[in-house]
Amino acid sequence: AQLEASKSFAKDFMARHNVPTAKYQIAHSFKEAIEILRSGKFGDTDSSVVIKADGLAAGKGVIVAKDRAEAERAVNDLENLVGSKAVEKIVLEECLIGREVSLLMFADGENFALMPPVRDHKRIFERDEGANTGGMGTITGANLLTENETAKIVNEVIKPTLKGCQTEGFPFRGILFLGLMMTTGGAKVLEYNVRFGDPETQAILVRLKTDLIEICEAVLFGSLSKVKIEWEAGSSACVVLASKGYPQKAETGDIIKGLDKNFEDVNIFHAGTKKDAGGNSITSGGRVLGVTAKGDDLDEALEKAYRAVGEISWSGMQYRRDIGK
Repeated sequence: AQLEASKSFAKDFMARHNVPTAKYQIAHSFKEAIEILRSGKFGDTDSSVVIKADGLAAGKGVIVAKDRAEAERAVNDLENLVGSKAVEKIVLEECLIGREVSLLMFADGENFALMPPVRDHKRIFERDEGANTGGMGTITGANLLTENETAKIVNEVIKPTLKGCQTEGFPFRGILFLGLMMTTGGAKVLEYNVRFGDPETQAILVRLKTDLIEICEAVLFGSLSKVKIEWEAGSSACVVLASKGYPQKAETGDIIKGLDKNFEDVNIFHAGTKKDAGGNSITSGGRVLGVTAKGDDLDEALEKAYRAVGEISWSGMQYRRDIGK
């Protein structure tokens, strides 16, 4: 679990096993983090740098700072954003340039089976502007990774990672999630998660044809190679509907309208909802609903998802209109 629970452990693990990732340094205090930034290791005052809380932070512990001044502000604000436990260490990283993609897999300690590649949209506003969130929408589709790119990721990232887990005494069994940046120098690992992601899972699992219970049992009993895992062709899309104020302090308690509509070929996944005394569905969190659809191609999946989004409303509802664009 430390592969996800501690970013410093994950970065050191990647270094030990030659898994490609961004250059980094670990700070053990806010003061040390500022000193590292001012040392010039991550460029001059105009250089972008990534600030990461070491511990779990509900998807909000990563700040991509456009320059050193913003990076220093991010370091000083980090505890207020994610809590003191998550910032006992701070990871500083070079800012990688490229396109992001996530690749998830089932693993049984020896064997692995890939899921369709998926792309998340982390920023709260269109054109990837605003604060980082836990994810505002996802898409799947064959065009996210070529066969050659996938083969290189298997050889340069997945196999060394799984072998490293075995070498260090914790053969990996479960769901392994790779957050990747496709740079001009190839795929580099941004993060590991040791679970299904949200909202990646919604877009991925609507395409799964094989019984998920059968797959999970094979993962548990080390027989994954005996299971033929099948996926529906085409693409899928998930659009997240969030409350006003998210990802800072989300407003809650608003009545959600439109959930009684007949949404053909669309799944509405509830995340931050509950029932009030009158039986109405109301908002109870930041990310409230994941409106998910599949199609023969991405355009069809997006059209279905956004058509359903247009039928749902509550006071202050926000969502991105450029998912998959």
